[in-house]
Amino acid sequence: MCRKIRGAKSLPKRVGKVLLSVALILPLSVAMLAQVTQEKFTSPTAERDGQHDFDFEIGTWKTHLRRLAHPLTGSNQWIECNGVSVVRKVWDGRANLLELEADCPGGHLQALSLRLYNPQSRQWSLNFSNSSGGTLSQPTIGEFKNGRGEFYDQETFRERATLVRFVISDITPNSCRFEQSFSDDGGKTWEVNWIAVDTRVTDASDSAH
Repeated sequence: MCRKIRGAKSLPKRVGKVLLSVALILPLSVAMLAQVTQEKFTSPTAERDGQHDFDFEIGTWKTHLRRLAHPLTGSNQWIECNGVSVVRKVWDGRANLLELEADCPGGHLQALSLRLYNPQSRQWSLNFSNSSGGTLSQPTIGEFKNGRGEFYDQETFRERATLVRFVISDITPNSCRFEQSFSDDGGKTWEVNWIAVDTRVTDASDSAH
């Protein structure tokens, strides 16, 4: 039994009922608030659907390409090429095909990149090939965030396990930049070895220059 506090006066019945109601409701209200707060911070947010990330690139582009002649050797010898890239939409944007034709000091370059969207992982795989090899390379995989695409894979280069990073950035309606880098120290440092800057062709006469 609860003992009365010495010197305390008995409370009116109406006041006692009000206090009892508050005492019963308060723990319930606190519990409900805690539950709502927890749901707010733990409910999964809707994942971004990136199946149209490459729509900006559909069309014809003039390409200025710079390629490092001897990656991961300390060399700073760059090869420069100029050409035209054509990007076509496939599967209503869930895939696309880029075809590149460029003239380089060592000859004519013919290359393509097949980009495929995985709706389960919500990521893209970029698959590169050129006419001299005739096979698709190991894909780089990644996604776009805040207008920038980053894609990664691991390959063997000069008999060493090498990380590859491919970045698409500086995207505007009429220009964009592509950059490939290698790392042979587990991603601590990166060396850029491929830079392409594309400018959209606005009419047929532009593609001839």
